[in-house]
Amino acid sequence: MNWGSPAFVLAIIGMSFLAWIITTAIRAKHGYPLENEWGGSTHRADPESGRKIELLSNENGELKDKIIHLEERISVLERIATDGSTRLANEIENLRGAAE
Repeated sequence: MNWGSPAFVLAIIGMSFLAWIITTAIRAKHGYPLENEWGGSTHRADPESGRKIELLSNENGELKDKIIHLEERISVLERIATDGSTRLANEIENLRGAAE
């Protein structure tokens, strides 16, 4: 084979192209992001990710509602604990008397 012949140049180009295809296939198989010729990258899409995001968003909303409810209860308890008037003590005693 002549080192300067077009067949040798085409063989080198073909081997480079084949190596690029194999490398891309291995990267795709193992979940690595794939790069395009303009420097961008493509990540493998997970079909479950949309469902997971929706479930986590719903759970997040429920937890926020619980926190708001607990904050309201704590504010009532703080008001009871710091109330210096006898009105609240009288109301509690009336409730105890009504329960008996």
